[in-house]
Amino acid sequence: MTQINSSQSDSPASSHDPGMVLTWWSRLAPLPAGRLLFSLALGWLAPYSGSVGARVEEIHPGYARVSIRDRRRVRNHLRSVHAIALINLGELATGLAVLSTISGNMRGILLNIQADYLKKARGKLVASAEFELPQPLLDNTSCEVEACLRDQSGDTVTRVRATWLIGYKT
Repeated sequence: MTQINSSQSDSPASSHDPGMVLTWWSRLAPLPAGRLLFSLALGWLAPYSGSVGARVEEIHPGYARVSIRDRRRVRNHLRSVHAIALINLGELATGLAVLSTISGNMRGILLNIQADYLKKARGKLVASAEFELPQPLLDNTSCEVEACLRDQSGDTVTRVRATWLIGYKT
């Protein structure tokens, strides 16, 4: 089970506390190489997720877009991107979409993840995910988030569905 926490805060979920993800994204993204720095820091904080070398391209409340380059390190014996690298990319996109929505006194824990592989994944791949926080939000609410992974031609190669448990930090 993967747990991702946003920043420490005592504010309620209804406040405009953006949490750690949006705070750091808004600070770094506008800078030269800021998106790269954000991506590298994210990979350092979550080493396994960082193993695919994902680059965060865009984050705003309830939305994340992340990409990986096709290279030997993430390939399988079929000369395409490995299934687990695709799930890793999808988990990262769904997690960032969730974390960009919840406040700093909340956390998201991955409960379940599944994928549909639709086409061999080759070339640069882009995963995007959208998330809307359910209202009213009860502690420990399960939410399904889908990431769509597309290749350079815009074809969907994989759909990743992740169930996140959203709740308050204790």
